[in-house]
Amino acid sequence: MKKALVFQGVMSLITAGSVGLAFAADLPKEGKFSYTACWSGTSSPIAFSKTHTALSFEFLGTTRSDPPGGMFDLSTFRCVGSTAIFDKKFSSMTTCEAVNSEGDKLLSYYHAGDDRKYARQTIAGTGKYEGIVVEGTVTPIGPFPTIKPGTFQGCNQQTGTYKLK
Repeated sequence: MKKALVFQGVMSLITAGSVGLAFAADLPKEGKFSYTACWSGTSSPIAFSKTHTALSFEFLGTTRSDPPGGMFDLSTFRCVGSTAIFDKKFSSMTTCEAVNSEGDKLLSYYHAGDDRKYARQTIAGTGKYEGIVVEGTVTPIGPFPTIKPGTFQGCNQQTGTYKLK
């Protein structure tokens, strides 16, 4: 149960943070965004002892902007990563790829240490998102119950700003 709560916290902070991308004909060079990201995935834990645990995970999700049709609307994302807790020391890393309806992509990397605050780095973008800079906050929605052992579900609300090259 403790691993599930830690994992859910990890996913709430990260996701989508994998920031999805939206279809937009005349995308402004910079602006604000607000969207909800929801996902489902699987994890593979190592429960070595009460003080040493780790897990790898993969999850897939979608985004919906507020209002609909805004930046990062109707995008799909995939994330992979791992989390470890050794003698109460926490570390986590996640890499996410997002794609919009036009096929433009965004690659993001997230990592956290003992403070469990995630630092996000936009690694690369393709198409109209090449050189994008994204700043924002993530507010978890949930928790959601587990429907099947080894799986997890979650959502979060993300708001912030973006700037295109």
